[in-house]
Amino acid sequence: MIFYFSGTGNTKWAVRELEKATGEESVYIPDVLSSDCRFELQADEMIGFAFPIHGWRPPLLVLKFIEKLKMDFSGHYCYALVTAGDSIGLAMDYFSRSLFSKGMHLDACFSLIMPESYVGLPFMDVDTVQREKQKKQKASSDLQRFIDVLLKKQKGFSELILGPLPWFFSGPVGGFFVRHLITDKPFRVDMEKCISCGKCEKVCPVDDIHLSHVNDGGPLVPVWQHNGNCLTCFSCYHHCPVKAIEYGHRTKHKGQYFFNRNTNMKG
Repeated sequence: MIFYFSGTGNTKWAVRELEKATGEESVYIPDVLSSDCRFELQADEMIGFAFPIHGWRPPLLVLKFIEKLKMDFSGHYCYALVTAGDSIGLAMDYFSRSLFSKGMHLDACFSLIMPESYVGLPFMDVDTVQREKQKKQKASSDLQRFIDVLLKKQKGFSELILGPLPWFFSGPVGGFFVRHLITDKPFRVDMEKCISCGKCEKVCPVDDIHLSHVNDGGPLVPVWQHNGNCLTCFSCYHHCPVKAIEYGHRTKHKGQYFFNRNTNMKG
């Protein structure tokens, strides 16, 4: 069983490849988080976790899921696959501690470099089309290497791109992300551009966007709920077909990305 979360589709593509190779089913974490999160495994089934890195840490939604997860883990091979535009810092240490609190440990872990989608800071933008293509091509072969590890149920395997000063980026910088940057408050919509298509509402993984009439008789536009659930995954921003959504002034003149936007790879 593969438990996963994906915002802009990078992790979803990887999970589909894992499904085909292992024959095991996937569970989309946002779909089950409101349940009791109780699952039963077949005797030889593996336990997989797949998710993107947010601010050099695991997404808060994933950690909440681990807290609720109820499962007999004994005797099952356990692995984690994370996707990132670059380095992951000590994100896997945070995740491993969360698993350990439930009596689990990872037999294998892997970080997969994928096209960049985080645009919430002034110096961060999506990759160029050429760079995006190069990353996807390399990711396809890198993922196959990890799949080979999983099919052999190789234990003790770890291939993680920590990057420079991992303690700093996952610690102080990651803490800053959690306290100040994981929020829907800066999101806004340009009502002159918005075409009321509802795509932002559909792609939000935590149901944080509802189309509403902000003025009597006016058009339907996205309204963020400010309920503390936003992950700042930028799926709404990236999927808007007319780029009507901005994150304050931080996303002006920046690009958009989601996995199937400009690719021939299957996802």
